Amino acid sequence: MKSYQKLKISIIGAARSGEAAAYLAVKCGATPFVSDKSPYESISEVVDRLKLAGIEVETGKNSESVFNCDLMIVSPGVPMEAPVIVEAQKRGIRLISEIEFASSLCKGRIFAITGTNGKTTTTALLHHIFSLSGIKSFSAGNIGTAFSEIALECDENSLVALELSSFQLDLIEQFKPEGAAILNITPDHLNRYGYKIENYIASKYRIFMNQSGTDLSLYNADDPVLKAHGYKGALIEFFSTRNEVSNGTYLSGKRLVTRIAGKVVFSCDTSDLKLRGEHNYANAAAAITLALKAGVPTGIIRDGLFTFEAVEHRLEAVPSQDGIIYINDSKATNVDSVIYALKSFDAPIYLILGGIDKGNDYNLIKYLVLKNVKKIYAIGESAHKVIDFFGKLLPVEKVTSLEDCVLKGHEEANQGDVVLLSPACASFDMFRSYEHRGKVFKEAVREIAG
Repeated sequence: MKSYQKLKISIIGAARSGEAAAYLAVKCGATPFVSDKSPYESISEVVDRLKLAGIEVETGKNSESVFNCDLMIVSPGVPMEAPVIVEAQKRGIRLISEIEFASSLCKGRIFAITGTNGKTTTTALLHHIFSLSGIKSFSAGNIGTAFSEIALECDENSLVALELSSFQLDLIEQFKPEGAAILNITPDHLNRYGYKIENYIASKYRIFMNQSGTDLSLYNADDPVLKAHGYKGALIEFFSTRNEVSNGTYLSGKRLVTRIAGKVVFSCDTSDLKLRGEHNYANAAAAITLALKAGVPTGIIRDGLFTFEAVEHRLEAVPSQDGIIYINDSKATNVDSVIYALKSFDAPIYLILGGIDKGNDYNLIKYLVLKNVKKIYAIGESAHKVIDFFGKLLPVEKVTSLEDCVLKGHEEANQGDVVLLSPACASFDMFRSYEHRGKVFKEAVREIAG
């Protein structure tokens, strides 16, 4: 484990990971200084907690004080082109991610998952399987719990299911997971990567960069971007829902089958899974392969697959009394995720679309929208883009709040129709996070249609 004793650590960004990193720094004998450009009013609860813990915080700016440090931890929401980051690089200050910081202090066995879509479901499923094994286990990262919150709780036998975004991978140095997977790559966050998908791909591949020996490097064999880019890593295995693989897990008819060196070591019937759809079978295949690598017995893996429920904010049905089907898919922050959502329903759909655009190409969902969607409610910063693209194709209405979207859906949809929040965009123009957006949607459904 790395020592941070008596180091001065500047933390840029006071969001969930930044706050957790500050507390972890204190526990390690370091002196953290947290700097966030947001006004105090917008992050007052976080700031007050940090100050109560004796941690110095500044808001509304990144002052000269941030450069008085031995190390700078950059929160994932802070872009590399931010002036404070550019200046730190000029001064030769070491920059790392919260993931790098936490992993250097974690004794546990790390199984990391990245990709454009399916990360949260796969990570949650893997953690569910781990938890049934009786071994001390955690889920952390982009899934909601900062890695820094649980790093010191892990012993040498602990199992960590770690969801990672590309932002969290950008500033790793020595991060080395025992098992790592890229689920898929489709255009996303291109605004962060100079609108060049090659930069986004390179960020995802960093998950494998320090692996060696018997560390598992797991790829989706069906993904054309991964196939074109090539397979790099230590012990390479695959998962697939379309073709048989000799090393990894694949869908064969209605069964998920794992072969290692050509020998079947696991199989289960998909009809017993509560997860449905090809994309979820792919997520399950990835989780199975990682769980086997971790040494989880096959019977426990089956139990985990059969008892796992869908995660919150991902195609989550919200109970209502008006006969309309309300679906919270707030986790769908890119166009590719919306494809899965639109394919999941046969009934007419009232689609809530919009937020902070990340370089979306709506041509990718045009056919499905015309086929399945009766009306679009456009919200957020990108409402004008949604209207410009779809306005001549079907009814599109700009709506100022999520509550009003639910009210309009309640008034305009018929029994059996679907009101679907699958925004294809980031949430930060109107909400603190996609979780916050999903909770506002669910609360509105309870108040209006419950």
